[in-house]
Amino acid sequence: MADTGAVKSEDTPFEGGPMDGRVLPVLLGPTGHPPKTYRIPVPDAAGGPPTVLVYRRVPGGHSRLGIQKGWKYAYDPEGKAGDRPRWPWSRPGRPADTDG
Repeated sequence: MADTGAVKSEDTPFEGGPMDGRVLPVLLGPTGHPPKTYRIPVPDAAGGPPTVLVYRRVPGGHSRLGIQKGWKYAYDPEGKAGDRPRWPWSRPGRPADTDG
């Protein structure tokens, strides 16, 4: 395998959906964590637009002392929640592009 230099990745398990039980190397961000959302485009057999599988990052478990043990991705069949930034002054459930 080629040397990636400063780019780091972590083998991350996937739960639920079509990727259930698989472990993929996911690139880590500057904080050392994988991205909050992982999108996997799946090509359509008929040549149409690809289906996008959405997985959300969740804690991978905790040790007996309560320390978090890594991350895993859980399948999100809706794939819509959490697509926009959450600002402290935003009201929940309000679309971002409406004029108030």
